[in-house]
Amino acid sequence: MDLAFAPELERFRGKVRHYFETEFPGDIIAKTAAGRSLTTREVRRSEQALGAKGWLATGWPAEYGGPGWSIEQQYIFDEELERAGVPTVTPMGVIYVGPVLYTFGSEEQKARWLPGIREGREGWAQGYSEPEAGSDLASLQFSAVREGDEYVLNGTKVWTSAAQHADWIFLLTRTDNSGRKQEGITFLISEIDRPGVRVTPIISIDGKHALNQVTFENVRVPVDYRIGEEGKGWTYSQYLLGHERTSYARIGGKRKMLAGLREIAAWAPAGGNRRLIDEPAFAAKLTGAEMAVDSLEMTVFRILSAVAAGGAPGNEASIVKILATETHQQITELMLEASARAALIASEDSAAPDWAGEDRLAAWAPPARAAYLGGRAQSIYGGTNEIQKNIIAKRVLGL
Repeated sequence: MDLAFAPELERFRGKVRHYFETEFPGDIIAKTAAGRSLTTREVRRSEQALGAKGWLATGWPAEYGGPGWSIEQQYIFDEELERAGVPTVTPMGVIYVGPVLYTFGSEEQKARWLPGIREGREGWAQGYSEPEAGSDLASLQFSAVREGDEYVLNGTKVWTSAAQHADWIFLLTRTDNSGRKQEGITFLISEIDRPGVRVTPIISIDGKHALNQVTFENVRVPVDYRIGEEGKGWTYSQYLLGHERTSYARIGGKRKMLAGLREIAAWAPAGGNRRLIDEPAFAAKLTGAEMAVDSLEMTVFRILSAVAAGGAPGNEASIVKILATETHQQITELMLEASARAALIASEDSAAPDWAGEDRLAAWAPPARAAYLGGRAQSIYGGTNEIQKNIIAKRVLGL
């Protein structure tokens, strides 16, 4: 099986790599590498740099302002972005709501919202989970009551990523309680700073502010902020979730973490004159993680092949979500183990050969710790692993 890319695709890779090495803001890459959170202004500047190049909405068709790239080009671009250490593009705009807008929105809605998304000028948040409706999304009770030419919104969304950076939020709302719980759900949009909207930070285990609770109290939005038909929001959300779950793979980022881990293990002391990489148990776990990334990549290739043939990510995207989550946690657990074990043994007068002091470890350990702590949530957000397994059992295997 030949997995090599064609020469023209490798030339494309070189063009992308050159841009990230010479034109993309280096201070943003450096801050991300140090494990530090970006400000709203820095997030906008990062994404506007890609937008100015026409490389932000990479998966969009050319007719909606995307670059019109092939599946292979999109994959290579994502690999190079992560290899360079560029911040992951906030997915709520370009990956989630953008495709919903250009697939189900009106021409007026496309003209209103798509340019700001693809140019990186406007940030978006996703209002799905609620205090009593997380993995069981169909149980949501966030209400939208039609009053003339407006909807009145009341309720709370929780675990809302990047709401502190957002200008807009797209929401699943309950407009009818009379039928099945999947029915009566409507897809609406609101400005994040509309009167009656309150954003409350949720500080996570790593001490960072990435999550929020967003409360709506009698917030009025015009009817033309509704995407598609009233009561069809569940259908649109399932279309969106297919794109969301395949976006979790991030193969390039995982390979970058593995390369850094192998480098650290090759010099970190493990007692006596041994290096960590020389310990059979650790080396076996590292090889296992590398094999897991290879398996994840093959799974992504299979799904992307189906998409290239005219299909959609579909329910098989749940497989990617599970594998990506477990592989990320597998890698970051090893990163934490490596930094902790090296720190226990290392000292300036360590007997380990060629020991360069603690500075190198001190620079590597904080982002490794942050990646580990942040990764614990991956098996929960976007649909828990247990929910993904139920989807695979019912909708893929027909059990």
